[in-house]
Amino acid sequence: MGGGGKIPYPKHVWSPSGGWYAQPSNWKANTVVMGGVCAGIVAMMWTVSANREYRDKMPRQDRFFPSRYWSKQIVEHERKLKEREG
Repeated sequence: MGGGGKIPYPKHVWSPSGGWYAQPSNWKANTVVMGGVCAGIVAMMWTVSANREYRDKMPRQDRFFPSRYWSKQIVEHERKLKEREG
């Protein structure tokens, strides 16, 4: 009931994905390293995007707006509004 053993395959075949039944011994470490690289790239792109963001019209105060927390322009706008109120 297991489908049998592994089928014979040519040993001389090379594949970038590792070929038949590939499971490198350090796959966990490779996965962690690539996860870190991807997270770093996303963080850099997020920072560049947040710094370049420009708004002609500011979001309303009573509405949820995610970029309110990282957009410099919106943060400064809301800081000025608080100074006027209080």
